[in-house]
Amino acid sequence: MPFRSLGLAVLLLAPLAFALPPSAQKRLRNRAEVDGMLEQLVDGGSVQTIISKLKYNGETEYAADEILIYLRKTVDERGRRNLVAVLAGLETRGAEGALVKLAQDPDSAVRMYSAQGLGRIRSRNVEVLLPLLEDKSSGVRKEAAKALGASRNSAMSRMLLAAAKKEPELEVRAEMLVAAGRAGDTKQIPALKEFLASDSESTRFAAARGLCQLGSPDGFTFANKLLGAEDRFVRRQGLVLYEGVPAKKAEPALRPLLEDKDRTLAAGAARVLYQGGDKQMMEWLVLASWNAKGYDEKAAYEKELETLQLADDVRKTILRKAGVAK
Repeated sequence: MPFRSLGLAVLLLAPLAFALPPSAQKRLRNRAEVDGMLEQLVDGGSVQTIISKLKYNGETEYAADEILIYLRKTVDERGRRNLVAVLAGLETRGAEGALVKLAQDPDSAVRMYSAQGLGRIRSRNVEVLLPLLEDKSSGVRKEAAKALGASRNSAMSRMLLAAAKKEPELEVRAEMLVAAGRAGDTKQIPALKEFLASDSESTRFAAARGLCQLGSPDGFTFANKLLGAEDRFVRRQGLVLYEGVPAKKAEPALRPLLEDKDRTLAAGAARVLYQGGDKQMMEWLVLASWNAKGYDEKAAYEKELETLQLADDVRKTILRKAGVAK
């Protein structure tokens, strides 16, 4: 049964609604769409599809408020989980208080999505996340580690490394090591370096990535060794280690890759540099895509531009500026 959309639909048809300014009418229409999408979600609609539509709609704060209303009325386990997953996916600061509360929910899936949502908004509310590093659910521990890293609270680096030493699941341990680097305490570099001697390849890789986040030469040496391999897939792994590293520190290793014969690697290097602060790399990707020779090469650039969510008007501006389009 619809919870809210009927009232909005009636309002939209009322003379008063049509007397409102066009901008207000548009907001009412958008909010009616939000309610319709949330009803679809409760009825079993795709979480990811609805998250994308809600973000495109633009009424994410309103959607977050409405989800809280639905949560108070929904008792079905699957419905609650889907609602919290969407709330987390909206990446709206207004949902932080609700996510903090839901991070203590009896349902492990709800706790996991809540931690994920707190990580996406880079919540500084580490007090609720720290206990989740010892949660019985590996998914919760993993998302809590990511969120603590995203908080950029340097005090969390030590906590994450301590948890990693006790963590039995390799995948979760890896997230803890990366997050320890992302949290930003350079004093923890020696402790993180110890994991480079692990018997586990995934642990060594994660430790190297954490070290790169902290700007450690040991991390960059590990990454550059991979970048120098002949196998293109190994080289692409090396590029992953530079994800999140400031462009100034990544540039010596990544800028030469812009000329690499592996255009997937070149496109990825441009995207990592852009995300690290080199805004000229957006223009590089757009023009490289425009001048691409063949479908595969163009697809490599477009994949990275899609990741960066390039707007059509920005693409047109770049092409006009370069004199290759009107």
